[in-house]
Order: sequence, then structure tokens, then C-alpha cells
Amino acid sequence: MIAPPIRPARAGDVATIAALLTDAIATDPLAQRLVPDPAERQHVYHGLLAMEIDHAVEWGHVDVTLDMTAVAVWQHHPPARAAPLSDYHLSTFTGRALPRFQQLHTLLRPYRSGAPHHWLARLHVLTPARRQGLGRALLAHHHQRVDQLGYPIDTVTTTTVRDFLTRQGYHAGTPVLLHGEPQLWPLRRAGRPVPLTTAAG
Repeated sequence: MIAPPIRPARAGDVATIAALLTDAIATDPLAQRLVPDPAERQHVYHGLLAMEIDHAVEWGHVDVTLDMTAVAVWQHHPPARAAPLSDYHLSTFTGRALPRFQQLHTLLRPYRSGAPHHWLARLHVLTPARRQGLGRALLAHHHQRVDQLGYPIDTVTTTTVRDFLTRQGYHAGTPVLLHGEPQLWPLRRAGRPVPLTTAAG
């Protein structure tokens, strides 16, 4: 398989990527749990995703294929010189769904490492473009970058995405204890140690 051309997203891409991910959210089981009403879900997530992607473009990494059929959103921890997104940012867009988002964030907090790492926030491929290796290519593209730092990658995802990521070198931990479905899984890709260099004497 020939790797597809991948480029970093720019500020002008934020609206397009947010719309792409908002469409995907429509059938996401976690999003359905957090915002049961479909029209409200569309409104809430469009604002949240635009904010999240804009933050990642400036302070993390967002990679897209040239035809914008696939996207990966990565956050850096700790963020360099940037304040992390907070409950204030959540409350701006979530409205009456805010308590459910806060509850989820509280459940996930123990799974977030305080040590330097990258966080896979979003990985999505449009349905017509799937089974062409685009998701694997986006992961491999960022793995090369993060391996130069020796950092691990963490994420929390649903069972379907867990199965895909475990085939790409991620290891699943104990599932997050939600009341009901969907089941969420923390995953980690271990950091690759940076080789030591010695100066010639």
C-alpha cells in the first residue's frame, strides 16, 4: 500500500474538520449517551469540536489527508504554553448536557497521565474512504513524530476503535466503569526510548 499524502491542518481547515467530525458524532454511542436529542447533539458537538480542533491546531497536531477524507487530532501533555480546555469551555457549548460531560471527565481523569505524552483525541475516516489504510497511515505518520521524543500515546475509546488500535501496537487497560453502554477502554502505545548519543572525545 502506498501511503496517502498527509499534511498538517491549518486554522482555515477548522470549520471543515469540525463539520466532518460532527457528522460522525451523529451515530457515536458515547455522544448519544451524553446528548440524547439528535438536533441538540449536532449543535453541542459542532461547537465543542470546533473549539477542540482549533486548540489542537495551535497547540497540538491535527493531520489530514489531502482530500480531507481522514483526520487525526492529537493533544500534547503538558500543553506548551497553552491553558488546557476546562469546564468553562465545556459550559460554553454543552448547556443542559454539562453535568453528563463533567461526570465523564471525572471518570476519565484517573486515566490521564501527568507525565509527558501525546493524547489521541480523534481519529476518523469518512465511510466511503475506509478499508484503504488511511487510519493506519495517519497513526504511522504521528508515531514517527512522537517516537523522536520517546513519548507514549494515550487515549480512551469505544470497543470498536479499541480493536483497531490494538492491531496498531496499542495495549488496552481495564475498561472505564460507566453505568451502562458504551464501554470505554483506556489504551496506551508505549514510548520508544530515544537513543543516547555520545560526543566524540
